[in-house]
Amino acid sequence: MVLRIRLARFGKKHAPFYNIVVAHARTARNSRPLEVLGTYDPKPQAPRPGDTHGRPWKDIRLDMSRARYWVGVGAQPSDTAWRLLSMVGILEPQFRVGQVQGQVVRADSAAKSLIPEQKVEEVVKESGEGEKA
Repeated sequence: MVLRIRLARFGKKHAPFYNIVVAHARTARNSRPLEVLGTYDPKPQAPRPGDTHGRPWKDIRLDMSRARYWVGVGAQPSDTAWRLLSMVGILEPQFRVGQVQGQVVRADSAAKSLIPEQKVEEVVKESGEGEKA
C-alpha cells in the first residue's frame, strides 16, 4: 500500500488543529495512523514578547528526523503536507510564483525558466573568436 504524509484534523468547530501523520493512502482521514510526526495549528497566534517582526505566526511542531525517514522510504506527502515540509526545509517547494504577478508555476519548470537560454551557435562563435585572438 502507498504511504501518505497528510493532516488529520482535530480540535473544535471553527478552531482546527491538525496532526501531521503517516498513514496508508486508503484509510480514513482520522483513522489510526502509523506514526504521528507532529502538529500544525493554522490559527495565527499573537506575536510573542521580544519578537522583532511583530507579525502573527502559525505553530508547526515536527519531528524532523522521522519526517526525513518517511520521505526517504517513499511516503508521498499531500499538497498541504508538502507545503509544510518545504517551510521547515525537508522538501523543495512544489510551486513557486512566476514572473507574472500571481502566476503559479511548478518548481521544476520555474528553475528552467530562470536559466537564460542562449543558442549554441552564439556560444560557439564567442568561444571561437577568443581562440583566434
